[in-house]
Amino acid sequence: MTIAIVLLTEEGMPLARKLQATLSGGRIHGLAKRVAGADESFSDTADHLRTLFQENTTIVGICASGILVRTLAPLLSDKQREPAVIAVAEDGSVAVPLLGGHHGANALAREIAAATGGTAAITTTSDVRIGVAFDDLPTGWRIDNPELVKPVTASLLAGEDVVLECETCEASWLSDIPFSAEGKWRVLVTDRRHATDARTLVLNPPVLMLGVGCERDVEPEELVALVRSTLADAGLAQGSVAGVSSIDLKADEPAVQEVSVRLGMPLRFYSAAELEAEAPRLKTPSDIVFREVGCHGVAEGAALAAAGIDGELIVSKVRSKRATCAVARAKSPIDPAKFAAAQNGRLAVIGIGPGSKTWRSPEATHELRAADIVIGYQLYLDQIAGEISGKKQYDSKLGEEAKRTSLALELAATGKRVALVSSGDAGIYALASLVFELIDQADDDGWSRIAITVVPGISALQAAAARVGAPLGHDFCAISLSDLLTPEATILKRLEAAARGDFVVALYNPQSVRRRRLLSAARDILAAARPADTPVVIARNISREDEAVVVTTLREFDTEQVDMTTLVLIGSSHTKSIRQGGRLWTYTPRGYANARAEAGAGADQASQKGASS
Repeated sequence: MTIAIVLLTEEGMPLARKLQATLSGGRIHGLAKRVAGADESFSDTADHLRTLFQENTTIVGICASGILVRTLAPLLSDKQREPAVIAVAEDGSVAVPLLGGHHGANALAREIAAATGGTAAITTTSDVRIGVAFDDLPTGWRIDNPELVKPVTASLLAGEDVVLECETCEASWLSDIPFSAEGKWRVLVTDRRHATDARTLVLNPPVLMLGVGCERDVEPEELVALVRSTLADAGLAQGSVAGVSSIDLKADEPAVQEVSVRLGMPLRFYSAAELEAEAPRLKTPSDIVFREVGCHGVAEGAALAAAGIDGELIVSKVRSKRATCAVARAKSPIDPAKFAAAQNGRLAVIGIGPGSKTWRSPEATHELRAADIVIGYQLYLDQIAGEISGKKQYDSKLGEEAKRTSLALELAATGKRVALVSSGDAGIYALASLVFELIDQADDDGWSRIAITVVPGISALQAAAARVGAPLGHDFCAISLSDLLTPEATILKRLEAAARGDFVVALYNPQSVRRRRLLSAARDILAAARPADTPVVIARNISREDEAVVVTTLREFDTEQVDMTTLVLIGSSHTKSIRQGGRLWTYTPRGYANARAEAGAGADQASQKGASS
């Protein structure tokens, strides 16, 4: 959970620090003109609160509840998806869950009250009267038939008799509810599939662990279908699956990854030695499997290893043509988050955009806040300082991209959550491709088990284009002029092709202190193929304090204005500049005028043909 502790006065800072020490993932957001020392500052309270809410960030406001209510009210639309919002008195005496009571707010308010010695002002009826809410389940638990939550809760609140039946495991979190021996309503805790019963609320505890194995490059659909049929044939509820596991040799197997995605469950891998330790508990050990991978069973061994020492194999190995599946039941519920935390690490390759926070995606912000370690060029780390304060950080110089990327992979392979930061978009002339290139070259088992996410960002060419209008309105291309990355002959060949194709051209890495020749060559090549008055955009440090954008022409283009922080956009033969509202705008027509002209010509021809006939 990402938590923003929002502070509007300096007097509330001691409480904010106490809450930050208590709430995992909490960061202090302070009003700039009144609060010093916050992890992140803001100048407009309403705008900042709305942004946090829309980013699905839990808000703990040390302020009057009315401020939060009035600010967020216009954004309320779906209580099932909205984040928790809690108002806390400045002296810590009261914590009031305003939104998301059954989605974390009530629990968080109680945690805050315990830390401050105050009171959690819980107002949801089910919590007040019976102590729990069926739509606020412990982590990993699922409801098979949520439509019965309201009638069963209403029955309990009305003092009617409701029966609790635990078929699979105990449910201690329900112990305070006054259940009866008999009643017209029933709450059933089970990991088995049950026929629809209009009087039984079915709760699935997270106790089932799937073990899977497969041949190399098996079709994902085969393994997914095997898993689903195995559960169905055994009469087991998919909602009780807490995790998927396999041998580490399959960490890069798409089919295994796909099972995890389809079931929405975490994935964990075990070494052959760890799986061989489960050999005495296997029901179908195989010497053939042992000779191939070093353990006597993959699917059964993985299921048992995941279920723990007290786990029981309840479905022995089931085969399809090229895959296997087994199911083990844990003795008590397993927290999927903790199960996932024991897995190998995670690497998020993040494009942070051109610099401004307003141009950074919510996904990028979420991944930065979730990371244990952040790695990047220092200039980029400075731009996201508010999101990564307090985290372990590594930086290196320009030109040391491979060093940064290798370090990110090495740290992620130790089980850490690592964020590798690029400016602009991580996949455009940035580090995402280098991540996969190094993995491809290294053939490192540890690296192959890392869960990788690539987070897109607004690229430099998009940012520059937005500042001047719509120069990318038709076909365009991007060419890097760095001969450190691409041979000069190849760069010149691509420039010639772009000139012949009449593309709008975005020039990345245009010029440095040492590299001075290729930008002039690019200008001359493109100038020979399009009008001298073709617009040229020179954009430096877009969205940063020293931003500078100039629109000139090929005739007037002075390459000495350009450095490595600059992106150059050179229009096609159709690109134009116009004045509107006192500003010079640049755009490339999408071709609608030609389409209309052709349509008009076709209509004229049809009319003439009709007249002649």
